[in-house]
Amino acid sequence: MVDSAVVSAALVHEFGWSWHDHDKLAQAALAGHIIECGAQCTGGNFTDWRDVPDYEHIGFPIVEVSADSQFIVSKPEGSGGLVTPLTVGEQMLYEIGDPQAYLLPDVICDFTQVKLVQQGKNAVQVHGAKGLPPTDHYKVSATYPDGFRCTASCLIAGIDAVDKARRVSAAIIDKTSEMFSLRGWGPYSEVNIELLGSEATYGPHGQRQDSREVVIKLAVRHPDKQALILFSREIAQAATGMAPGLTGIVGGRPTVYPLIRLFSFLIDKTACTLEIDLAGQRHRCTLPAVDELDTADLPIPFDPPKPMGPADASVALIKLAVARSGDKGNHSNIGVMAREPEYLPWIAEALTPEVIVDWMSHVLDPVHGRVERWYLPATHSLNFLLENALGGGGVASLRIDPQGKAFAQQLLDIQIPVPQRIADQVN
Repeated sequence: MVDSAVVSAALVHEFGWSWHDHDKLAQAALAGHIIECGAQCTGGNFTDWRDVPDYEHIGFPIVEVSADSQFIVSKPEGSGGLVTPLTVGEQMLYEIGDPQAYLLPDVICDFTQVKLVQQGKNAVQVHGAKGLPPTDHYKVSATYPDGFRCTASCLIAGIDAVDKARRVSAAIIDKTSEMFSLRGWGPYSEVNIELLGSEATYGPHGQRQDSREVVIKLAVRHPDKQALILFSREIAQAATGMAPGLTGIVGGRPTVYPLIRLFSFLIDKTACTLEIDLAGQRHRCTLPAVDELDTADLPIPFDPPKPMGPADASVALIKLAVARSGDKGNHSNIGVMAREPEYLPWIAEALTPEVIVDWMSHVLDPVHGRVERWYLPATHSLNFLLENALGGGGVASLRIDPQGKAFAQQLLDIQIPVPQRIADQVN
């Protein structure tokens, strides 16, 4: 099932909506999508985190939905957090691909015409989602074992901590690789070394190489569990046999785990039998008849407006927009929502797919990585999908950020050329 289904089902039941009311089903799916991640639409994970009051008692979201499918997003009276078009908009853009064709089992959603209107303090009205008939396939998400993984972390401190960490990391991998060879084992399937505290997640955009304390995160993969048990054992001697300032392994000797990889595919709906298991009793259930999707009805993508006039200044993207990122399997999205409509043309002119590929090249697969971009005119937003950008994604990834949660934060640093008058407004 999908996260939004628990909301869609309740609304279809309560209001007696038809499975052919595609616009209403799209609104229901959007309501579920907005509240599916707890407090993320009430100020959690919000770009302007300083503006969010009382994290300690942050309120979870409430959606009040009318029979016509329009709804209000709010939170409990007196709770912490913040509900504005920007907090709700960030969540709408979160973990989606094409916003004109957001595919769900019951409906294809188009979010490009969604309007977010403040309705008083901590209340936002949401309307304008459109729907089309669903496809004749279900998406299946399966998993399979793909060898083993082990992650070790150790703190190293002192002068030249980053250089020491690089030397120690390389030595550990080189030594254990030699030991594998002597035992007739193959090499590591994958090695991922990240020095946390040196802005490792920023790739070439990192600005901090002078830190006096970093955490070495060594993540490795191998088809043979015994090889990684050896790795976990050999880590310990680095504290006494390598560079000074290594304070020991964080959390003790690391554990070896199976590596589980995601495999997704499509299956024809007619090949599936639907049954409901209730208190141990199975009940056959007939799927509702659905309209046939005509792919010619799919919306034509919008082109963002072009900026007018010269750009004689530049500002960081965070001054012009809020942004949120998240994972979709091995892909990540970055949703960017302009703070003011007049900023969008300048943002769109600067943030082309080619620019995103260059800026985020350190996370994109060098062969299969690519970037798509879509424009949502009603919320003055852009959505980017970074394909094959998570090193396998989820539990299969060896990275410190396997779900792309920090990608938007990296993008918010990029400089956007703008007229001087806009630079004066936001600075």
